[in-house]
Amino acid sequence: MSLRPIALTSAAIMLAFTTYAQARPDTRTMTCQQTQALIQSRGSVVLTTGPNTYALYVRQYSSACNYSEIPAIAYVPTLDGQCQVYGCREPLYTPPG
Repeated sequence: MSLRPIALTSAAIMLAFTTYAQARPDTRTMTCQQTQALIQSRGSVVLTTGPNTYALYVRQYSSACNYSEIPAIAYVPTLDGQCQVYGCREPLYTPPG
């Protein structure tokens, strides 16, 4: 049995994961207006915000967050400084009941 097919399959899988990670939009390469427009047009999008960081960002009034989360103000780095967007967060106060 040859190890060549296994090595080629492994290489293809690694390339697919690398390509997928690189395909995620990076806020550091966009202006604030471009970042906000992207979120508005898609409703929700996973954005890269640093060398090893990414998160889901949503419209202000979105149902894209998990059932226990709400859209909350967040800031991401962009070409023209810090940009206000909305990310999913647990609420600070949960009413009893």
